[in-house]
Amino acid sequence: MKAPLSWIKEYVDLPAELGIEEITDRLTALGLKLEAIETSGAGIEGPLVVGQVLTAEKEPQKNGKVINWCTVDVGDANGTGEPQGIVCGAHNFVPGDKVVVILPGGVLPGNFQISARKTYGHMSAGMICSARELGLGEEADGIIVLPADAPAPGTDAREVLGLGEEIIEFEINPDRAYALSMRGIARDAALGFEAPFHDPAQRDTPVANEAGYPVQIEDTDGCDLFVARTITGFDPAAPTPDFIKKRLEAVGVRSISLAVDVTNYVMFELGQPIHAYDRAKLQGPIVVRRANAGEKLETLDGTVRVLDPEDLVVCDDSGPIGLGGVMGGARTEVSESTTDLLIEVAHWEPRSMFRTGRRHKLTSEAGKRNERGTDRLLPPVSAQRVVELLVEHGGGVVEEGVTAVGPTASPQTRAPLTEITIAADLPARIIGIDVSVETVVKSLELVGCQVSVEGDSLTAKVPTYRTDLVDPYDLIEEVARIVGYDKVPSVLPRRATGRGLTRAQQLRRRIGRALAGAGLVEVVDFPFVGEADFDRLGLAADDVRRHTVKLANPLSSEEPGYTTTLLPGLLKVAARNVSRGQDGVSALYQNRL
Repeated sequence: MKAPLSWIKEYVDLPAELGIEEITDRLTALGLKLEAIETSGAGIEGPLVVGQVLTAEKEPQKNGKVINWCTVDVGDANGTGEPQGIVCGAHNFVPGDKVVVILPGGVLPGNFQISARKTYGHMSAGMICSARELGLGEEADGIIVLPADAPAPGTDAREVLGLGEEIIEFEINPDRAYALSMRGIARDAALGFEAPFHDPAQRDTPVANEAGYPVQIEDTDGCDLFVARTITGFDPAAPTPDFIKKRLEAVGVRSISLAVDVTNYVMFELGQPIHAYDRAKLQGPIVVRRANAGEKLETLDGTVRVLDPEDLVVCDDSGPIGLGGVMGGARTEVSESTTDLLIEVAHWEPRSMFRTGRRHKLTSEAGKRNERGTDRLLPPVSAQRVVELLVEHGGGVVEEGVTAVGPTASPQTRAPLTEITIAADLPARIIGIDVSVETVVKSLELVGCQVSVEGDSLTAKVPTYRTDLVDPYDLIEEVARIVGYDKVPSVLPRRATGRGLTRAQQLRRRIGRALAGAGLVEVVDFPFVGEADFDRLGLAADDVRRHTVKLANPLSSEEPGYTTTLLPGLLKVAARNVSRGQDGVSALYQNRL
């Protein structure tokens, strides 16, 4: 998870004197493991300026390639004030466009030196840059075309591009779902430094009414809230604002279109996945249900998927239009001609999302968040944030109709906050240091819990954004990370005095050492098999070895059983090694059956 520091600071008032190392050290101590600190534009040296294309002459080459011989105004940045002659292979610009130019003497990421050199029959003095060449993204089909109101030619382009942005990359553990958003990371930063936190989810939302788009939830166990908002008259050609583009690029997401970019932006901001439909392509009411056996859906990645009866799907009268909470369908995808949008924001059951993603070998940013659990109060807020941004930057009108259906759609039907009661002195006993009741209460309140103390026990009401807090020991872990793991003394455990190895264990070890001494390599493989493995072994249908213990939540639907023979694992190891050029394979495999 990448997080630009400026985006985090938008929601928390950190002391101005704090450096990025101090911030990351504290966040790491709170459980957000630091992976890397990056600076956008690192590796760029020398004159990087705004240029304006004056002329662009297309010149076909013998190799079939067509280049542009350009004259570019770079102001006084070249020391002469004269236009610069530059060869450019891109074709996504016209004379008059403002572009980013690196002049001779500059260096691009990867230590790529820029100099005036003869190419395609011209002396090219510099380079008109693409995002990839500047290390700002993967898009390389064209150069960066700046807005018409960009600064004058010759201006340093670093500030225009937002270079120098400090970006923190964290490894987010599965139990820290809230931290897959700027809101969550900023909340932890506020907690760590006891700084004021400005929750971006605190905004007014309209109440549901009868005029909203019709939605029905048939499986409320899998989806307990579905919010839908409609925008009409949207301009599909409206450009994505620079601040959204830059922030998406900083977190590693490519800009696609305003509608898609805004849904991605709000997802990274609040942590709530959002999906946009082309409303004109919808046929009838939306229904959320389990898939029927044999149903098919073409997802946004272009793959036609055969659905499983356990999959949650979003449907209209034509059939499935989305794999609920994981990925939308291609048929209702927003396109360059979309003028009417339906925004979907729903709360999905995490285990169902996890199993669907694994079943279809499908990973997405939305699925990653939904399978870990999202804040059940976020859908109305996220929908409101999305429609506000879309109308502000793409025009159109937000229709008055507001849809919110499901068991948690209203405060009257919503489940109360989870309550966890613990002995007031339990954190001190478990952590192993003196932790007063006052410290426990303060720590849990910093997390967002509502805490009440009665006698020797305390009760914490867990906030909806902390889906990982489910039992007393989760609360104790929160106290420990806030007090500081560095305060917990290191004590070596007493070594257990066992009775030694059994005869069977000794025999297994002797056999293993003997075989290893004879040149065999001991291997370890996953002890899971499927019917196809037994078919390849030629086992009869009634062979006792086919009677496996089935796993409730297998790693792969193709291998759901615990093996009853070591042969499939050994054969897979042999096949894997032979396919990679090994002349011979000598392996031994020990496991319990």
